[in-house]
Amino acid sequence: MSLKITEHTMTVVLDGEIIATGTRSACGWHVTAHPRPLDRNSAITALMLAERLITHGEDDPCVIEWRRELSRD
Repeated sequence: MSLKITEHTMTVVLDGEIIATGTRSACGWHVTAHPRPLDRNSAITALMLAERLITHGEDDPCVIEWRRELSRD
């Protein structure tokens, strides 16, 4: 897994395939794996969550906690 972050984009790659992206706009970060704009740190969490879901599944403790964290934003 790799996470590439620039000033305007974020990309998470797993086994050579892009699994989620984030794009910066005037109202925050839009992440393909999340329904609403996020701040920078939450966007990173959403990207990590997308990767963790694929590699560990729905019942993983990190998946559960990161979802809870993102729902508070």
